[in-house]
Amino acid sequence: MGIYKWLYPGMRIKRWMVLCSIGIVLCSMGFVVTLIENQEASGSLFVVAGIFLVVLSIRKIMKSVIMILAPNQEGQILNKMYQRGVLSSGPRIVAVGGGTGLSVLLRGLKERTTNITAVVTVSDDGGSSGRLRSQFDVLPPGDIRNCLSALADAEPMMQELLQFRFSEKSSDLAGHSFGNLFILAMAKITGDFEKAVRESSRILNIRGQVVPSTLSKVVLEARHADGKVLEGETKISAYASPIERLFLKPDDSPATDDAIAAIRTADAIVLGPGSLYTSVLPNLLIKEILQEIARVRVPKIYVCNIMTQPHETAHLKSDIDHVRALVEHTRPEVITHCIVNNGAVPGELAQRYTGGGSVPLECRAEEIRQMGYTVFETDLVQGSDVVRHNSRKLSKLIVEIAQSKK
Repeated sequence: MGIYKWLYPGMRIKRWMVLCSIGIVLCSMGFVVTLIENQEASGSLFVVAGIFLVVLSIRKIMKSVIMILAPNQEGQILNKMYQRGVLSSGPRIVAVGGGTGLSVLLRGLKERTTNITAVVTVSDDGGSSGRLRSQFDVLPPGDIRNCLSALADAEPMMQELLQFRFSEKSSDLAGHSFGNLFILAMAKITGDFEKAVRESSRILNIRGQVVPSTLSKVVLEARHADGKVLEGETKISAYASPIERLFLKPDDSPATDDAIAAIRTADAIVLGPGSLYTSVLPNLLIKEILQEIARVRVPKIYVCNIMTQPHETAHLKSDIDHVRALVEHTRPEVITHCIVNNGAVPGELAQRYTGGGSVPLECRAEEIRQMGYTVFETDLVQGSDVVRHNSRKLSKLIVEIAQSKK
């Protein structure tokens, strides 16, 4: 009986169905007049009028359905239909990393393809994520929340809600973001962190998927140049002595099945941008992930940062220093391409960063080429208050590389 409800009063469907029927009849009459009575002029008139009525009625029926299901959103729905149709045929891209850098990249990529998998580090032990990790024995949700927000095809208010952070110092919620608490609640409801991320992705209608690199409760360990060995991402990134070697504990942590499956079917794999030692490398220290990335024969693109990071990469002054550190901790075949910035950071902004212990990286692209890698140099700086990669330019270049598969 459900189909007959479309004929109920007020549905604004019946009149257009009748008009469509009239159009079909006119088309039929036109063919009859043309073929049987040999009156081409009259027949053509009937056919043209019939086609016009059919097209008009179908358009009106679609508009009536949209008005019933989503009032005042016709333009948005048609735009989404177009995006879904075009973007679903885009290249399969796996983005590996964490932190702000990865979320910046994802915001650009989702405008060019929906076949995105973000493989996200779960080694964070600071801030809201660290507190939830220790209090509730769950994986840190912060980096995953940022990626979900970046890929969400949701209203701006929903994205703002995910990133909302409680600031009342007297409250137990002080410093927590709503998005972190949301993922925690989903993990408790589902009883499984990986399933919680999947369900959160479904609710937010994200373009692509977000997967943790491992479900093990991993801890970063670093040996610094002065001989000091520190455990924990927060302590490592705050210690002034340069990092000589980074380790992951336990060192046999298994990768998630979704991460491995995405890498095996990727058209391109992107490492970074983001903190080299605390966002990018923790994923590559998972042996299965490193082996699969090294094995696949697709473009493997390292997006070098624009600035050094106080303490963590203060000793890596150029882009080739970052590439060498990445390769020394992994394998030479973990990358095939590098994207480096050759644009200048605006003067006042650069001075502010310099005061905080961060300077623009020196571009030494030719030396990276001598290592056997393909290098793309371009101006990627986008910054007014903070220095960020231009996500549109970066994603456009990555998609071009993925589609060329050079």
